[in-house]
Amino acid sequence: MTCPEINSLKELDLQKTLFVGIGNVLKKDDGAGVYVTRQLEQYKGVRTLTVEVSIENYIGKINSLNPETLVLVDSVDLGREAGYYKLLPLEEIRDVTVNTHNISLNKVAELFEAERILVLGIQPQQLGFGEGLSRAVQSSADEVIRLILNNQ
Repeated sequence: MTCPEINSLKELDLQKTLFVGIGNVLKKDDGAGVYVTRQLEQYKGVRTLTVEVSIENYIGKINSLNPETLVLVDSVDLGREAGYYKLLPLEEIRDVTVNTHNISLNKVAELFEAERILVLGIQPQQLGFGEGLSRAVQSSADEVIRLILNNQ
């Protein structure tokens, strides 16, 4: 399910990286980013912030944490099979507002002070109303967590 670029997670200095979980946990797989950061927050050495659907309300908080690299973890339509995930520069994400976000990631990112902004996108399978991740997305989210933790 991964692409070669995901290995760049291993190149991140976790002390200087902030993982931000974005998504709506009431819209099934849209909650993948929130799931990832909530799982990671229990580990020392990994900096996380869970913002759910209102990242614009956390701009000051994110900047005050002064991350060198900001990784926005979110459900993203990558045009691939469910669970596929990819780490990519923010510029590669189309400048659109996703239903569950109040503002596009590209627009809000203009307000961040981090040197590098990346998106760790996970391809959703189901975005309908309901809680819980699909099996494919859950498996990929757990794999992403393992990859990040192996970088400690």
